[in-house]
Amino acid sequence: MRLPLGAGTVEGSLPDCEVRTVERPGGTAVDPATAARTALDDPHGPALSTLVDPGDDVTVVVTDVTRATPDGTLVDAVMERLPVDRDSLSILVGLGLHRPMTDAELRENLGAYADLAVNHDPEAAIEVGTVRGVGDDTVPVRVHPLVADADRVLSTGMVEPHQYAGFSGGAKTVAIGAGDDSLIGYTHGPDVLADPGVRLGRIDDNPFRETVDRAGDAVGLDFCLNVTKGPSGILDASAGRPREVVADLAATARAALSVSMDETDTYDAVIGGVGAPKDANLYQTTRAATYLLLGDHNPVRSGGRVVLPARLQEGAGDGTGERRFYDRLRSAMTPETLYESMRSGYDPGAQRAFVVARALRDAEVYVTNAERPDVVEACLMHAADRVEDAVDPGSRVLVVSDALNTLLVEG
Repeated sequence: MRLPLGAGTVEGSLPDCEVRTVERPGGTAVDPATAARTALDDPHGPALSTLVDPGDDVTVVVTDVTRATPDGTLVDAVMERLPVDRDSLSILVGLGLHRPMTDAELRENLGAYADLAVNHDPEAAIEVGTVRGVGDDTVPVRVHPLVADADRVLSTGMVEPHQYAGFSGGAKTVAIGAGDDSLIGYTHGPDVLADPGVRLGRIDDNPFRETVDRAGDAVGLDFCLNVTKGPSGILDASAGRPREVVADLAATARAALSVSMDETDTYDAVIGGVGAPKDANLYQTTRAATYLLLGDHNPVRSGGRVVLPARLQEGAGDGTGERRFYDRLRSAMTPETLYESMRSGYDPGAQRAFVVARALRDAEVYVTNAERPDVVEACLMHAADRVEDAVDPGSRVLVVSDALNTLLVEG
């Protein structure tokens, strides 16, 4: 088998095991620039050129290094239709609580627009309104001044499976990416994440998604241009009103990424591929484990294991959220005690530790090929040099080569 590792691959063999590799429909790749322009020509709602007036100050919120979004290509297509020049354009990198992007990363992702980019600083956020959360909760919405003060707010994004939002993209790029602890802490808190409607691949009746969408309204997100991807590359683009864009591309993603599984079909070990950019740190890498264990169909038998090859060149991760995640896990004695202790609340960013603890109550997680195995071992997980070292002989094994972009569904 060949699995992603960083920007390359790693090979492995399990001759003593019964191995099944899942295959997704996959979809057909398209040229991102062409798809973006086609989407802008036929948006959901008003055309971009009618929303922006000459002289408007426009802020485009783009994704950060944790998303494989062709932001430079999307911004270029947007600029072709804006009646403003570069002097009226600001680009904010929607970091949320992740680390800032480096100059080199900005140049790689944004090309000619890198000089316009500003890394989001949550501490600079200012309030623009409030939104209704779950039940009678009211949550303040605070965003970066470049968003709060803009005449028009636009965004790019990637609609891909997401543990909490169902699918990412749409208003999430702005509401979370340009937000602060208030909305991030609320939506990622135990009350929201414990709701049964908050699950991978679900956007309808999902309180996380609904709260984020309402926050996008409060911010004044006028228009977004998003893409979705499959194993072959970018599959489609959609533009216009954020809710409709997400619904449009989520349907495309589901058709390309879903694999039907019998509800009784479980395995001793499930090997999940991660790859760049997500396998740079443990915070992002663990998404693969929770996607597999907490999705529509959990393929791991009780007491089984998930095995993830990952580089982890950044260790646990360098952002505020990543540090909180690491501190929670490394100070815990067991997954059960960590999960129970976090039910009463935690700082924004630590939610990944809460979800990982929830998953680890039922299965072990092994990370192989890591440059920082010490970080793995400190966080209630196991490190191994190779995939072969993490799988017991005679195991029944499922290989999911792209765990972050595969939906295992029952039926």
